[in-house]
Amino acid sequence: MLRDITLGQYYQTESVIHKLDPRVKLIATVCFIISLFVVKSWIGYAVAAVFLAVVIRLSKVPFKFMVKGMKAIVFIMLITVVFNLFLTPGEVLFSVWKLRITREGLQQAVTMAVRLSFLIVGSSVMTLTTTPNSLTDAMEKLMKPLKVFKVPVHEVAMMMSIALRFIPILLEETDKIMKAQIARGADFESGNLIRKAKAMVPLLVPLFISAFRRANDLAMAMEARCYRGGEHRTKMKPLRYAGRDRIAYVVLTAYFAACIGIRIWL
Repeated sequence: MLRDITLGQYYQTESVIHKLDPRVKLIATVCFIISLFVVKSWIGYAVAAVFLAVVIRLSKVPFKFMVKGMKAIVFIMLITVVFNLFLTPGEVLFSVWKLRITREGLQQAVTMAVRLSFLIVGSSVMTLTTTPNSLTDAMEKLMKPLKVFKVPVHEVAMMMSIALRFIPILLEETDKIMKAQIARGADFESGNLIRKAKAMVPLLVPLFISAFRRANDLAMAMEARCYRGGEHRTKMKPLRYAGRDRIAYVVLTAYFAACIGIRIWL
C-alpha cells in the first residue's frame, strides 16, 4: 500500500508537459482543482475528464502509474461516499431500518468520489512531471508579491519543497521498518482497533527517529555549504517563459472559461 502513493515522486521522461515552465503547471493544477468545484453537471465533469486525459497522454506517464496512487485514498473515499450517501436528506430511494439512501445523497456521493479521484490524479501529474527544485522556484516566483507583507517567501517555498521530497523517502523507510518488524514477529493486521494501534508503536518510534535524523543531516549539509536563502540569491537555471508556455496558458484559459460557461448555462 505504501508503495502505491505517488504524490511527491518524479517520473523521468521526455514530454511536452515535462518541458513546461513549473509556474504553468502549478497554476494549471490550482485552476483544475478550482474547476472541479465550479462545475455542477456531468457535462462539466466530462470536460474535466477529457482535459485530464489529454494532459496525462501528453505527459507520457503510464496511466497505471497514475491510478496506482488512488489505492492509498480508497478508505478515505469510502468514508466520504458513505457519509454523503446516508446522511444527505432528500427523496428516499431505499430504506433499511434507520438507514436511508436518497436521490440527492447518491448524487452527492458519486460527485465527491469523482472530485477526489480527479483531484488526486491531477495533483499527481504536477509532482510526477516537475522536479522538487523546479517546484520550489515556481512557488517562490508566484508568491513574490507576498514579500510586501513581510512573508518569508523563499523559506516557505523551501519548506514545502522539502516536505514533498521527504514523502517518498519516508514511505520507503516505513516499508523497510515494517518488513523488519514483521520478520521479528510483529503483527500489523490481526486484532481489534486498539490492538492494531498498539502494534503501530514499534513502527512509529524508529520512523520518527529516522525522520529527525534525516532532517538534522539535511540542515547540517545546508549549513556546511553556506546556504543562505532570501534576497540576492541567484538561480543556476532561471525560469523563463517559452512559446509552449504561452500556448498552455491559452488552453488553460479556454478550459476554465468552458467550465464557468457550463456552470452558468446548466
